[in-house]
Amino acid sequence: MEQTLVIFKPSAIQRSLVGEVLSRFERKGLMIAGMKMMTLSPEILREHYAHLVNLPFFPNVEASMTATPVIVMCLRGVEAISVVRAMTGATNGRQAAPGTIRGDFSMSNQENIIHASASPEDAAAELKRFFAPGEIFDYTPAALSFTYDTSKLNS
Repeated sequence: MEQTLVIFKPSAIQRSLVGEVLSRFERKGLMIAGMKMMTLSPEILREHYAHLVNLPFFPNVEASMTATPVIVMCLRGVEAISVVRAMTGATNGRQAAPGTIRGDFSMSNQENIIHASASPEDAAAELKRFFAPGEIFDYTPAALSFTYDTSKLNS
């Protein structure tokens, strides 16, 4: 099964949306393999947003992402990365489709509720960045066979 990183941004924390967004992932059938709250340091922000560091709006990103602690989470499931990305919606909440997390809860490009890994390579690097060994768990939920066609579980 695939793993992906989700970050509940300060906009989700401040607006008390964590439970509602988390329940969407759980109802979909994704498994929580790791979760913790943390304050993002300047170093981890610069590493995570390395592609944005030299852009003029990076100070706004930094201010936004350090406004409160964030919640980082590892979700696991069949094709978890693409499933989470589809559920997340377009980066700019005003352009995100209704029914997606950003489409339902965001009106902003920056204050857009969550971050979700974009690819298997990004997910692997991001999970390693935010979780230490032993903080991501491998277990089998009792309802797994009622969530997936069993032929998909071994692929």
